[in-house]
Amino acid sequence: MTRKTSVVVVDDSALVRSLLTEIINRQRDMVCVGAASDPLVAREMIRELNPDVITLDVEMPRMDGLEFLSRLMRLRPMPVLMVSTLTEQGAEVTLRALELGAVDFVAKPRIGVTTGLNELASDIVEKIRIAASARVGRHKSGSTSGASSTPPDAPAISAPLPRLSTEKVICIGASTGGTEAIREVLTPMPADSPAIVITQHMPPGFTTSFAARLNSLCRIRVAEARHGDRLLPGHAYLAPGGHHLRIDRSGSNYVAVVEDTEPVNRHRPSVEVLFRSAARVLGPNALGVMLTGMGGDGAQAMREMKDAGSYNLVQDEASCVVFGMPRMAIQCGAAHEVLPLTQIAPALLERLSSTTTAVRHRI
Repeated sequence: MTRKTSVVVVDDSALVRSLLTEIINRQRDMVCVGAASDPLVAREMIRELNPDVITLDVEMPRMDGLEFLSRLMRLRPMPVLMVSTLTEQGAEVTLRALELGAVDFVAKPRIGVTTGLNELASDIVEKIRIAASARVGRHKSGSTSGASSTPPDAPAISAPLPRLSTEKVICIGASTGGTEAIREVLTPMPADSPAIVITQHMPPGFTTSFAARLNSLCRIRVAEARHGDRLLPGHAYLAPGGHHLRIDRSGSNYVAVVEDTEPVNRHRPSVEVLFRSAARVLGPNALGVMLTGMGGDGAQAMREMKDAGSYNLVQDEASCVVFGMPRMAIQCGAAHEVLPLTQIAPALLERLSSTTTAVRHRI
């Protein structure tokens, strides 16, 4: 028999523990081996049961979930799926959990918990499966109070950056593990970088906080895309949760189109929608970036971008949390370069600088 994925549920609500246990045990490929009411009980269960995945609530007695997660990822890294309340504060805490090393999250309802969690059952078990196969690394010690409001230390630059080509538009797609990967790509980008358009698989209620967190860390301005926004250099535009984001042209300008049409590849927002519009509208003015994520959303459209003249960078397996979307992009022949996450921003800057130099030489 195939070995089942073992899960420990950590939540202070007896009802939630019972519901999650039932949802997990209904699956043929997983089993809930323990349910803990707080992190201290969970710590002993983890030592004894050695689960493949844990689901973790945030607000709990004796030790909150973020403090427990921080200690766990420093001392015994393992896949963690956060089960977070869908509130503005819950979104902030969830993003901090992803920063600390959680693989993904599920937004549980504030009311109607029984009905809500049962409606989310397929999403929960799919994310547990993804978490079980995720690449989880050891995280450094750090405060759990929130992210710094100032940009992180950037790599030392011995000379001013050359003028970048601002005619280009950078298009980024990501899913599981993408919040931290996107941060890694955006924080080195200078204030005069080309417009950046991003689709990260994320539900409504979380992208506002995600954009604000990125904006506090970056030299460029980061915000949720609004329908009709002109795509400007020095700005990044994030697809709002529950809405597709694509690019269109208005006269001589590129603009953002935000719409709530049907899901594509089961996702809304979908990377496929963004990348296909980039192939059609931007052509050789596009730079494509595919980051960590499960599945194949956007891979075929990234090949369409390449065929239309885009230059595409894909994250390598070793640095991905989940090597699904990048693997599919590579298999589709969409990648010009496959790089570790830390090399993607430098490669973008080098490509943009060389494009500007080539244009200047032609003139």
